[in-house]
Amino acid sequence: MVDREPLSGLVERVTFHNSETGFCVLRVKVRGHHELVTVLGSAASVQPGEFIQASGRWDHHREHGVQFKSTFLKVMPPSSLDGIEKYLGSGMIKGIGPHFARKLIKSFGEEVFDVIENAPERLRKLEGIGPKRVEKITAGWADQKAIREIMVFLQSHGVGTSRSVRIYKTYGADAIPLVSENPYRLARDIKGIGFLTADQIAEKLGIEKTAMIRARAGISYTLTEAVSEGHCGLPEDDLMPMAEQLLAIPSDILRDALRQEMQDETVVADTIAERRCIFLGQIWKAEKMVAERMQTLATGKPSWPDIDADKAMPWVERNLGVTLAASQREAVKMAVSSKVMVITGGPGVGKTTLVNAILSILAVKDVSVALAAPTGRAAKRLSESTGMEAKTIHRLLEVDPRHGGFKRSADNPLDCDLLVVDEASMVDVPLMASLVRALQDKAALMVVGDVDQLPSVGPGQVLADIIDSRAVPVARLTEIFRQAARSQIITNAHKVNSGHMPNLDVAKSEDSDFYFVEAREPEDGISKIIEIVKNRLPKRFGFDSIKEVQVLCPMNRGGLGARALNVALQKALNPPVDGTFIERFGFTYRVGDKVMQTENDYDKEVFNGDMGYVRSIEPDAQDLVIEFDGNPVEYQFGELDQVSLAYAISIHKSQGSEYPAVVIPMMMQHYVMLRRNLLYTGITRGRKLVVLVGQKQAVGTAVKGKVETRRWSKLAEWLAPSGRGRAAGQIGRY
Repeated sequence: MVDREPLSGLVERVTFHNSETGFCVLRVKVRGHHELVTVLGSAASVQPGEFIQASGRWDHHREHGVQFKSTFLKVMPPSSLDGIEKYLGSGMIKGIGPHFARKLIKSFGEEVFDVIENAPERLRKLEGIGPKRVEKITAGWADQKAIREIMVFLQSHGVGTSRSVRIYKTYGADAIPLVSENPYRLARDIKGIGFLTADQIAEKLGIEKTAMIRARAGISYTLTEAVSEGHCGLPEDDLMPMAEQLLAIPSDILRDALRQEMQDETVVADTIAERRCIFLGQIWKAEKMVAERMQTLATGKPSWPDIDADKAMPWVERNLGVTLAASQREAVKMAVSSKVMVITGGPGVGKTTLVNAILSILAVKDVSVALAAPTGRAAKRLSESTGMEAKTIHRLLEVDPRHGGFKRSADNPLDCDLLVVDEASMVDVPLMASLVRALQDKAALMVVGDVDQLPSVGPGQVLADIIDSRAVPVARLTEIFRQAARSQIITNAHKVNSGHMPNLDVAKSEDSDFYFVEAREPEDGISKIIEIVKNRLPKRFGFDSIKEVQVLCPMNRGGLGARALNVALQKALNPPVDGTFIERFGFTYRVGDKVMQTENDYDKEVFNGDMGYVRSIEPDAQDLVIEFDGNPVEYQFGELDQVSLAYAISIHKSQGSEYPAVVIPMMMQHYVMLRRNLLYTGITRGRKLVVLVGQKQAVGTAVKGKVETRRWSKLAEWLAPSGRGRAAGQIGRY
């Protein structure tokens, strides 16, 4: 058998191409073969119509027959008219599909590439071609050319191709020189490229292991990893061994690198509870900004006239048709006389009633109020509960996609007397810094949230630190109201939060809103979750399986993780119908799929955690449309690493949202994530119905699993008058 037999031919069809690994299955027209040849290999990018040169060996597969397994595969632009037509018609260039590709070949023949690149005005002579389409085609051609060069460059340095479009979008035409100069910037700037990948590129570019650029990048990367876990900084005596282990270089080089990073203010040294810590410069400045602005805002009296709360109370009770509890009455008095205050408490304790009472009293005094929440769903819920307009924090601050950041700032502040921020447990340090920076000194701030929920995904624990600093008045509501106490969701949430097992026998009750379904094994859990979501909840309660039922997972990985459940639920709830789909970044997308945005995109004005539905897929145009709250947003296929399927999501990703019904798998395979605040947060996401599926042992483990992990943050220390706050970094119940 020949191990390195040559083969060349025209690519007729790309049966499969994995953009992350480059692995492809091609159907190729090879001279001397009457039928198309199946070729297996690896290519950064390959399109129908291109010409390949390969070497490898023939193999007989039991199911697929004879195949050519290449060990070398080179892709070249097409030269025959047939190849050029297939190439252009493959949808790789936006604005050109199979029909228009035939027109182009008929009009320009083998000159077509030269026309598109150098004389695009000639395209206008074709019927139905206007200036906008010409512009789209020439831009698409230029992008493809640049992207292909970047792909070749990255592949030659040992990198996969899935991030090439994002690299080009981030760096533009300067991508190759920028990466060559400092490959470690990829780990900082490009989602999906970590330090190890950047380190491999650096090695191939000849950068020494002990080079200062590598040592400095390693320190920043180690801190960035800590920030991704919620820390604002790390103790120096933890940071340096971690960086040394990552880089495998002498500690004296790392100490020099740390000094240089500090000189450039990339990192900052400070103390937390008298322990020397190193912070990323931007995070340190943001946390300090929050403390300084909170202290300024809390100074003095509110801008509205004095209010006699005792006289206002009977009026507001009649107006709202409620009877306020003693704790709520005290909170109202506190709110109408404070510049900054916090309202915290679990479900069913009357936070919404309290906020409405305060806003009703202030409305009589013509107080200008702005309402905000971290997510679109939370803002919508706040608007519904108050009858006033509420915005996401990003929209309130007016995202500036051109320059980055927000248009609202100290130079262009928000025009309000009072800002109410709901679901504050999920607001991280950078976002809080932007928010308080945009408030005028005269403005009052009311922070509302449940401090026992999971802390923010981003760095810090803003709500907990503000409460624990004792720097501002805090109304902590604990009494569960009689009507709310009838809900098993609410009573079980409070049981979990206080360290007690929820009542898992409530399924015997016909009118319960909380159920436990036992599943002994992960496979049993998957089949039961699918049955519950697809059949039982719609039939018994009338819920829409896709729009009203949300599966919330303790983690993403594993057989009962969000990723695996997404594949299983998509197959059950939205199976293929017309054959139109797109595979990108490990997911297959079809029209009707429920998806979630996983990062902020300021250009599209779509933000991390926003839920949407795929409305159309256009293979020729290489794009699809996702609808978010009635707003259609266009995505190029290469941008789909910003989204993921969302039939199942992590409990962390559900923060700030509520769903009519939630289904939560709880298995011992989730052991590393089984914590009290995780289960508590998951249960409180369900508005009408909660179903736990799994093992009682896993539920018990979560209830016992009080979080002991330290989050390194300095905000409580900065805020605390005379150092009365806790030793910063401790988290749990407050």
